Amino acid sequence: MLTFLGDYLYDRDLCVFSGSVIDALGRLGVSEHATRSTLTRMVNRGLLRRQKHGRRMYFGLTRRTAEILRDGHTRIWRTGAVNDDWDGDWTLLGFSLPEAWQRQRHDLRAKLAWAGFGPLQGGLWIAPGHVRVDDIVASLGLEAHVRVFRATVDEPTDVGQLVGDAYDLGPIAAGYRSFLDRWADSQPYPEDPLAAHLSIVTEWLRIIRKDPRLPVRHLPEDWPANPAQKAFRDIEGTLSRPAAEIAAELLDTVPDGSPFSE
Repeated sequence: MLTFLGDYLYDRDLCVFSGSVIDALGRLGVSEHATRSTLTRMVNRGLLRRQKHGRRMYFGLTRRTAEILRDGHTRIWRTGAVNDDWDGDWTLLGFSLPEAWQRQRHDLRAKLAWAGFGPLQGGLWIAPGHVRVDDIVASLGLEAHVRVFRATVDEPTDVGQLVGDAYDLGPIAAGYRSFLDRWADSQPYPEDPLAAHLSIVTEWLRIIRKDPRLPVRHLPEDWPANPAQKAFRDIEGTLSRPAAEIAAELLDTVPDGSPFSE
């Protein structure tokens, strides 16, 4: 659903007819009931808003959803999966929480992992580059318990070993290899380009969101992110135009009367 919204609503000030969403996701085998339920849940969670035109119900983005889609767009098309221009800087975050704060500790670790941090030792986490964590810390109310620094590695620390200790590289690499196994030999023009485009972008974004973009020069020589990214961009580039042509005929959209009203 988020891929669909990112492809056809993001940055366009449009709302889309619910029936169009049902038709588009139906091409991927998603049932009408599942799509309607998802639309309702997203409205209830503040991720979509309804806009009625005549007897038809349309759905538009909220500010929160636009921010999620903007982040995905940046990860796919700007930063990419391969960090080959790392400047050697790390963001270090140390925290010390009372023993009884198990929930806060779990939430902080989950958000740090999502932001690209890995646990180095004890309450010390690291991430390559300059990573802003003020929003994360403020959202959990932990400002008094967290310290953040910028740093570079000095001798005798081995950066490759540090990366391997702080991050579980196996599942990340496995995601890229699985992507290559599925897509590298696919036909350039499948029977349904729209369904294929939604599928490949969704799968790719799911993979790269789990990748903290570690400096490639400190990863194993056979690191699969580069060939996987090339395969994604080649196939997506082949699919995007025919998918857009199908979508232009399939989708019923109207101007968004009050963008980001929620």
